[in-house]
Amino acid sequence: MIVELKNVSWQRDERVIVRDVNWQVKQGEHWCLVGLNGSGKTTLLNLITGHIWPTKGEVSVLGHKFGEVDLRELRKQIGWVSSALQVNLHGQDRAQEIVVSGKFATIGLYTEPTGEDRARALELLEFFRCSHLVGRTYATLSQGEKQKVLIARALMASPKLLILDEPCTGLDLLAREQLLEVISQIAEQPEAPTLLYVTHHIEEILPCFSHTLLIKDGSVYQAAQTKSLLTSETLSGFFGVPIHTQEENERIWISIGT
Repeated sequence: MIVELKNVSWQRDERVIVRDVNWQVKQGEHWCLVGLNGSGKTTLLNLITGHIWPTKGEVSVLGHKFGEVDLRELRKQIGWVSSALQVNLHGQDRAQEIVVSGKFATIGLYTEPTGEDRARALELLEFFRCSHLVGRTYATLSQGEKQKVLIARALMASPKLLILDEPCTGLDLLAREQLLEVISQIAEQPEAPTLLYVTHHIEEILPCFSHTLLIKDGSVYQAAQTKSLLTSETLSGFFGVPIHTQEENERIWISIGT
């Protein structure tokens, strides 16, 4: 089991943000987490990575139950790409240095990387077709280039679980599709990590995401195989408005009806 949540709730003051979540992610599955802003998606990620502790319930990740494992060591096996990380990075650091820092899970380099580390970073940048970014400072990269560098950074330590928290935010249409293509290529690799992809845009759900969790108001609305969830009926109930779905190139596109 990659992720297992049993009756997990998280409360801030008197407000319950996540309520009674039961969810399992098994080896070989890639999941999409879908919810509107404020639905509890980011809170769920923070619970999975141990940055916050459940008010009640049990969390296990990569076979380790929280409370019985050193979270600092466990996090080394989890890659996480989020807008919060992007804000904290040093703009003057060069692209390849950002990627290498993923091995040490640090903001900036404080340990001299080996020749093998540098070669691995260059290999990842090449995989993402970003070799031309070598030598460029992070601050000079486009938003799409920054996201590719961050994903390469997350893969530097060969994680078993890769969390992508709304990675397409702020990207134009072309940059979004290029990034989604990269994510699809990651999923196809023989030793690919388990992917958790977070979004509130249905059209970003790629064929590689075998399962989808719909989260609404802090609770699991439905969790099942993606194809069975992305229907007009289910999504209309989930969003609370009439939804029409259309499949094109193995992806679902939606429009709001009347």
